[in-house]
Amino acid sequence: MKDTPDILCIGSVLWDVIGRSGAHMRIGADVPGRITRIPGGVAMNIAMTLRRFGLTPALLTSVGRDAEGDELVAECARLGMITDHVYRSEDLPTDRYMAVEGANGLIAAIADAHSLEAAGGKILRPLEEGGLGRPGAPWRGPIAVDGNLTESLLAEIARSAAFATADLRAAPASPGKAERMLPLLDHPRATLYVNLEEAGLIVQGRFDSAQEAAAALAARGAHRVLVTNGGRAAAEDGAFGARTAAPPEVLVTRVTGAGDTFMAAHIAAEWRGESPDEALHTALRAAADYVSGDVPS
Repeated sequence: MKDTPDILCIGSVLWDVIGRSGAHMRIGADVPGRITRIPGGVAMNIAMTLRRFGLTPALLTSVGRDAEGDELVAECARLGMITDHVYRSEDLPTDRYMAVEGANGLIAAIADAHSLEAAGGKILRPLEEGGLGRPGAPWRGPIAVDGNLTESLLAEIARSAAFATADLRAAPASPGKAERMLPLLDHPRATLYVNLEEAGLIVQGRFDSAQEAAAALAARGAHRVLVTNGGRAAAEDGAFGARTAAPPEVLVTRVTGAGDTFMAAHIAAEWRGESPDEALHTALRAAADYVSGDVPS
């Protein structure tokens, strides 16, 4: 494995506990299914997809010095990620995410990323103290950031000299954390990846299409934004022009991690030199393959 990362993934790295059933489910449903525990979190999901496309990511996150944390860090390293810069807390437990999915999609989810939030700026020290950057010589490559970071830390990132030359890519992590993206909305080097609901929450509006939402975010000052809308057309607007594309039609077998897969595949496509139109199609295909179950968790 390479010692030098191609990209930094900053945000949640935790254990995903996911219950899936082939039945349509409503609130209060009690049905048979399967429960799995796999490495997850937005930063982790992005890193795993980047690995599938041949990039080497480094993780900047908080993981507890508990048994679950030791197991998680070991699994990240086995998957080909650089874990040397992970902040290991003595007193904070390893974070977890729990979701229930049915044939009709995501039923409910809870993200327990309190340790990441409590660690705060400690996870960024490698960018400031020489591990990955230092004053006067900041990191110059791509950085993927997720909305499990607090709004105050995202605001710090938006104005920090440590990120001034980076190709910054950001996603909210969930609709409930969409408004945390506000400090990055008008960042001159940030690309935002959101779904239709998240776009509406960021600008306090309602949209009927991804194209309409992307245009509204660009009008509000977004340098570049990509908006997905499930199985409907996705859209891009901003610095590289406006475009839309429809995802392939597939049978949906899972949804958790689909947006992360889209974002990572798009980053990887542009890393390979694909045009904006090509990169959008590549990302939609990768996300479709993921939700159909053709890509392993």
